[in-house]
Amino acid sequence: MKYFAVFLSMKNEELSRVHRPEHLDFLARQRDEGNVLMNGRFTDGAGGLIIYRAEDEKSAVSLVKQDPYISLGARDYTIHEWDMESNYEF
Repeated sequence: MKYFAVFLSMKNEELSRVHRPEHLDFLARQRDEGNVLMNGRFTDGAGGLIIYRAEDEKSAVSLVKQDPYISLGARDYTIHEWDMESNYEF
């Protein structure tokens, strides 16, 4: 499995507010299915970040496009494959 960092940039604040419950339900289902590693909003209102797990970028984009924020025009997205490092010492 690969990881993909998806930045959901704000496109329409009103649509984002209206469709937030649907977006959060979608993320909860994806987390339960093992497709979302983590997610959260940016405190400056710029949007949010979701880390997806998928076989390849095409599969990740397919998941992203199912998000109500994307399918209903509330947000735009940018996706990057992410090489998660887990060997850091703190």
